[in-house]
Amino acid sequence: MYVCLCNAVSDTAIRKAVRNHQPKTFQELKSFMPVADKCGKCACKARLVMEDELQQLVQYENIA
Repeated sequence: MYVCLCNAVSDTAIRKAVRNHQPKTFQELKSFMPVADKCGKCACKARLVMEDELQQLVQYENIA
């Protein structure tokens, strides 16, 4: 699903960037990919996707 229509960024792309770079803040995520840099309507959803993926990473680390 596209999260950012202006830059054609999908939730899958955000999740992949989070797995690869593990950003600590939304601003860090924005430095890795063009999200929420035009109209900004996607910022809330993009942040939720980032936080969800970070939680998934923590859960996997606790299992291993």
